[in-house]
Amino acid sequence: MSELTNEQLSAAIIEGIQNKKGHNIVTVNLESLPEAPCDRFVIAEGWSSTQVSAIADEVEDFVRKSVGAKPFAVDGKENAEWVAMDYGQIIVHIFGREPRAFYDIEHLWEDGEITEIPEI
Repeated sequence: MSELTNEQLSAAIIEGIQNKKGHNIVTVNLESLPEAPCDRFVIAEGWSSTQVSAIADEVEDFVRKSVGAKPFAVDGKENAEWVAMDYGQIIVHIFGREPRAFYDIEHLWEDGEITEIPEI
């Protein structure tokens, strides 16, 4: 099997988020920034901690089944206000609405290329 590309992994992550009706999905391409912790962020939100947890579970299951990738680490599932999933080259951030607005991480990295994913 050939190595998984950022585009393939991002697409699987986004589809997993959409499967559980995640909202306000954004990707931030950080490949041109040498200080960045990864190549990309995928950021989304759920409207409740239950939905945030369900989105994280679906991303993990869907990505594993569709492209064979597992996260190196997952943090934040305990309170499901902000779940971070580390896939190495891509870090997924799934927020509740209020923490997303408070941390506003896509704008901390606005030197990267920000792409809004249309709602389906």
